[in-house]
Amino acid sequence: MKPGLVRTETLAPPFSTSRLLVPVLLTLVVAAVTPVFSVQVPPLADYINHLARMYVLTNLDNDPLLSKFYGVQWAVIPNLVMDLIVPVIARHVNIYLAGQTFVVLVMAVQVSGCFALHYAIYRRWSAWPLVGFLFLYNNIMLFGFMNYLFGLGVALWGLAAWIMLREKTAWMRTTASFVTVLILFFCHLFDVGVYGMGLMCYEGWILRQEHLGGRRPTRKRVIVDVLSFGLPFLPVLPLMLVSPTMGLASDNFWESTGKLDGLYYIFQNYSDLFDLSLATLVIGGTIWAARTRMISLHPVGWYLLALGIAVFMAMPRQFFSSWVADQRLPIALVFMLIGFVDFRDSHRWARYFLYVFVLGIACARFASVFLVWQQLDHTYSDFRLSVGMIEPGSTVLVANADEPSGSDALNAPLSHAACIAMLERSSLVSTAFSVPGKQVLSVKQKYRDRVDTLDGDPPTVSQLVAAANQDRSAAPDHYWDRWTEQFEYVYVLYTDNRDNLAPDLMKLVYQGPHFQLYKVNQASEEE
Repeated sequence: MKPGLVRTETLAPPFSTSRLLVPVLLTLVVAAVTPVFSVQVPPLADYINHLARMYVLTNLDNDPLLSKFYGVQWAVIPNLVMDLIVPVIARHVNIYLAGQTFVVLVMAVQVSGCFALHYAIYRRWSAWPLVGFLFLYNNIMLFGFMNYLFGLGVALWGLAAWIMLREKTAWMRTTASFVTVLILFFCHLFDVGVYGMGLMCYEGWILRQEHLGGRRPTRKRVIVDVLSFGLPFLPVLPLMLVSPTMGLASDNFWESTGKLDGLYYIFQNYSDLFDLSLATLVIGGTIWAARTRMISLHPVGWYLLALGIAVFMAMPRQFFSSWVADQRLPIALVFMLIGFVDFRDSHRWARYFLYVFVLGIACARFASVFLVWQQLDHTYSDFRLSVGMIEPGSTVLVANADEPSGSDALNAPLSHAACIAMLERSSLVSTAFSVPGKQVLSVKQKYRDRVDTLDGDPPTVSQLVAAANQDRSAAPDHYWDRWTEQFEYVYVLYTDNRDNLAPDLMKLVYQGPHFQLYKVNQASEEE
């Protein structure tokens, strides 16, 4: 048996993709991207902050207001793919469309990666990878972790390439793997680990197959296989050593609470009832299909599942200062496991069942996201109206209400909405992503003490009031301690209170749904 294939007797005959698979695939593609293009700003929590950085990278040289506040410090950072792709697209279209294009590209590379991996394993096209559409709008995506998700798709393609080249010469698969690892490094460091897990499981299965078949590999073959596997990962070490990200190596912590949340993130969107119903249907349908032998999991998939569970339990919650590090892994395992499932589609009714199942659930899910995003788009539209009242080149502080109202799912998209002021008013925003080692965006020395460089939570209104009344002779402990002198505007998020929360310190300029914009009374004139 050739290393890259399962036994031919386990394969169902190939079927024509011209009748139903292609129309169903196109229908799902259109349905999946509709929410993205139905709004100007996809309400993914971190997304608008990242998009604001893309705007700065694109316009820094021709916008004197932006260049007053911001700079770019290019470095070897394992989190750059959006910075490298979106500004190129933005040269031809507006920044909002460039961002939407990248979001769709992230979806495309994930679903196509499922198809590529499945084909590499079973050497035939199948309708089964359509299941990947069910998981596109997961909670990791709603967090706005776009670089990680793009890298996940690249990891799927890389693993597929390794399997396809496993029967070829060693240098071919080594070269392909080297390119994959290099791309993944600049997508996200975690994606390098996901790809490595997939390779380890596949090579472990190959080794076991040879052992069971009584074919002991020669010493030369073992050396070649080890070098082919390991050499492509060696550049990661020197890249990390020269990366400013190493400065975040000690910013880690592990906790058991939240592990179940990480599993729920696979299905979670905006409605627990809908999401739990989806989870029940998908898990129940998978169990039923397995019991009826409609589907089966390749041995590599079982290896991956076992290794993935162990890594998930051992992985810290925060790793290299990256939030929810462990909770990102389950969705990666789901997309990878989809590629290792064998769908016995020799019976037409089985294919029809899969089409109806995926189309029904996926389109319902996309419709649910579409409706919520339309609601959130009204909030974003109001936010953009408020941004229009900010003087260009102003300094903007972001704060939270003392008692936030609303659900976490609806609050998260608002958390970085103030960064619209970077795109539309060339402003300095206190929450702009500019953490050394995590982003290439930097803030000029003169204004560096006015931004959050720790990725912490914004201050509350009570903290601002307390800071305004503290002794000015003491050295500031927080970037907001001297906010009445250093900021001209304040956004207060997660509040429906229409009262002025600190009338002696700031004047209410705009009351929006779930936020307020204030003009600081004591702001100093432009220095």
